[in-house]
Amino acid sequence: MDFRHTMKGRRALSAVAITTGLLLTVAGCGGGGGGDKSGKEPSASTPVQNSSGGNAKESSAPAADQPIVEVKSNGITLAVTSAKRDQGGFVTINGKVTNGTSGLWIGAEWISDENELKKNGGSLAGASLVDEKGKKKYLILRDTEGRCLCTKFQGGVAQGATVDWFAQFPAPPAGTTSVQFQVPTMPPATVELSDGE
Repeated sequence: MDFRHTMKGRRALSAVAITTGLLLTVAGCGGGGGGDKSGKEPSASTPVQNSSGGNAKESSAPAADQPIVEVKSNGITLAVTSAKRDQGGFVTINGKVTNGTSGLWIGAEWISDENELKKNGGSLAGASLVDEKGKKKYLILRDTEGRCLCTKFQGGVAQGATVDWFAQFPAPPAGTTSVQFQVPTMPPATVELSDGE
């Protein structure tokens, strides 16, 4: 697959979502939310250690595809590898998910509660960004047919496997440099936004 073609497709879909007014923000939302529905307490977000034992956030720049933060809950590890603002007025979050459970994981617990997004099935459709400073919550972008601009885990993730994912959101104001990335059943992960190329 041609990477440039894929990025153009994502940007085109994002532009459609932006111009059709499908950017949903909810004012007055703070952190929290997305707690584990099983009643178990999810683990806290963990800054990734670099080879010298220091905190990855303290290093000048993480290597490509290296996690900048990861969170764990019920055998699933969610890692964020980048969080970039793009010229189209949106933010693209990329990362990896690892299935440490004893069977196939299909992402069913990450389904959105929104009627329009429920048809995306096991995906990152339930993810959101929370700008605590601006007191706003940004929901995942979607196209005019309600398909999320995010990864869908079609066929599931095999036990012990790791797969790449992406999710796109409306961009918070330029002055916002840090947001909480939230996925249902996982603890929130604080990510620093960088400028895209």
